[in-house]
Amino acid sequence: MEAPRVNLYLVGFAGTGKSTVGRHAARALGYTLLDVDHEIERTQGRPIPQIFAEQGEPAFRALERAFIAQGHPAEGCVVSCGGGLVVPEGMLPLLKARGVVICLHASLATILERTGRANNRPLLAGENREEKLRALYAAREAIYRRTGTMVLTDSRPLREIVAHVLRVYRQEAREWRPPA
Repeated sequence: MEAPRVNLYLVGFAGTGKSTVGRHAARALGYTLLDVDHEIERTQGRPIPQIFAEQGEPAFRALERAFIAQGHPAEGCVVSCGGGLVVPEGMLPLLKARGVVICLHASLATILERTGRANNRPLLAGENREEKLRALYAAREAIYRRTGTMVLTDSRPLREIVAHVLRVYRQEAREWRPPA
């Protein structure tokens, strides 16, 4: 029997390693890596901060929803999701209907360190970046904890994190069934 090629969706807060882990997992699985933010920027022809500035967060979230609902192949993909993708009502069930969802998690200290130089995060732009990040993290943490299996990315070698993600993915992919 051929192994399932169920999509893998990596979710979690900014700076937890979704893009890096996703790239390595996709390579190991022989899947296509899709970064939702990059795909939106490519199709819209402008960067995320500009989309936020011109159209606002609700319009951006609608673009995310459209991408997850019908903007990518139904199998053979590792999808690195933006940090806020699972926040809107209905997004987690939509993801779970499309494949296996794994949440990458890191401590607030690690996230602060990893995102300190990034300037492409509109919800953290401007003054009081650390304060904004702490508030956003606090508001979203419970949502991330409900997404499914969580893999900690703090103080671990990348190869160990990727191996853990792949073990979880392979187990959950065998059991995954599309909604009836």
